[in-house]
Amino acid sequence: MNIVITGGTKGIGKAIGEKFAKKGFNVAICARTKADLKTVKKELKTLNKTIAVLTMQVDMQSKKQVEKFADKILGKWGSVDIIVNNAAAFLQGSLLEEPDGLLESMMATNVYGSYYLTRKLLPNLIKQQKGHIFNICSVASQKVYPDCSSYVISKFALLGFSKVLRHELMDKNIKVTSVIPGATLTNSWAGVELPKGRIMPPEDVANAVWSAYNMSASSTVEEIVMRPQLGDL
Repeated sequence: MNIVITGGTKGIGKAIGEKFAKKGFNVAICARTKADLKTVKKELKTLNKTIAVLTMQVDMQSKKQVEKFADKILGKWGSVDIIVNNAAAFLQGSLLEEPDGLLESMMATNVYGSYYLTRKLLPNLIKQQKGHIFNICSVASQKVYPDCSSYVISKFALLGFSKVLRHELMDKNIKVTSVIPGATLTNSWAGVELPKGRIMPPEDVANAVWSAYNMSASSTVEEIVMRPQLGDL
């Protein structure tokens, strides 16, 4: 069984990789930093020496690099069972104050990269008539938050992409789940001091993904909405 995770070296992506590696899945991950990829590959192999770990340095804003990653996976493994579109960037800014070009950058990383990878791998899933796509969205896919205009726009778009996939793939035995977490301990919160328990551990998101994946063929979890017990920050 093979799982593909974008942005798989930190936060939610890393936690999902660890969860599935422990369960015996081969793991393919991409990220922007080569050193991080090397470290995570070693860690995953330590968790389970029987699995294969495939890594590639990829900038999700580059269609060419994203498609090359997909080609490498299919060339090595021939098939994919799970796609986790997790890679994302977060930069703050209100509509009139954010730097010019931020929207284009957010859309490229948070939406287009997922679109390119899914389009490239999807024919394989359709051919085998099975698979599961997880799109890691955000509570900002459902609600507007201050001072993050382009991020909110991009996350609304990713949820829309997820809904389109669900509609188009339901008769092809391919499941699509939108994961919609609130504040989760990732690099986006680095350096921020918060009271204990006010932010979710990424392992909780990974556990939710694993549970959704393990539903019977008759059921699909369309959306997983998660928030800290005490609510949004």
